[in-house]
Amino acid sequence: MTFSLPRLAALLLLPLIAACAGAPPTEKAPQGEVQGYGGIQDGVYFIPPVEKRYLLDENRRTEVAYTAGDAPGSIVVDIFARKLYYVLDGGRAIRYGIAVGREGLSFKGTGVIGREAEWPSWQPTANMIRTRPDLYAEFAGGLPGGLDNPLGARALYLYRGGRDTYFRIHGTIDNASIGRATSAGCIRLFNQDAIDLYNRVDPGARVKVRTEAESLAIEGAYMDDAYGRIVPVTPENIARKEKELAKIARDGGLATQ
Repeated sequence: MTFSLPRLAALLLLPLIAACAGAPPTEKAPQGEVQGYGGIQDGVYFIPPVEKRYLLDENRRTEVAYTAGDAPGSIVVDIFARKLYYVLDGGRAIRYGIAVGREGLSFKGTGVIGREAEWPSWQPTANMIRTRPDLYAEFAGGLPGGLDNPLGARALYLYRGGRDTYFRIHGTIDNASIGRATSAGCIRLFNQDAIDLYNRVDPGARVKVRTEAESLAIEGAYMDDAYGRIVPVTPENIARKEKELAKIARDGGLATQ
């Protein structure tokens, strides 16, 4: 199935709450690509490399010190600092940059990974079809997994009390969204990171979504920069944002980064 550019843009805004392993993939990182974010041949699909401009320091997958006290093997999601951690032994964790959609703000507390999927399918709810048949009716039977699917290469489904919470951690076909707040969806990662996390996580793994108070105590204060990217609150970042907002205004309101 192929889609026009307008259709692909529409898919990026689908409310993913609705639906919001073979040999390991091989990674190729030719000169000019960032290690860990090169093109990946994953079964029948080739995932393009992530452009360097989207790989700001806090967006890159990195092993870091971790002292928050969560058990090894668990996932910790910080929707306020837009980070996700996979906790390792020995006070370490893998940190991933994420995008947080509207549905990603709706869950707090803990749950478990009840299901995992490679190249997951997506299906709109009956309510979505009823309210926007022009956009969703043709997908009533579901959109199969693939490079045009907004759930990306992998999805982890959060359950609580044996029930699907409709909170998903998944890949994305919109690399520019990572590190930003988005209008729809749950928790997005670069497809390369979604695959890495999927390969580490076992079904039943504990997931914790931090409260704002927990985020402030552990990560400190964060804010959006002039381009909507998450950055720590510092005098330097505040001054830079003011300068960049002024430049955007002079350029006619076009934020191009």
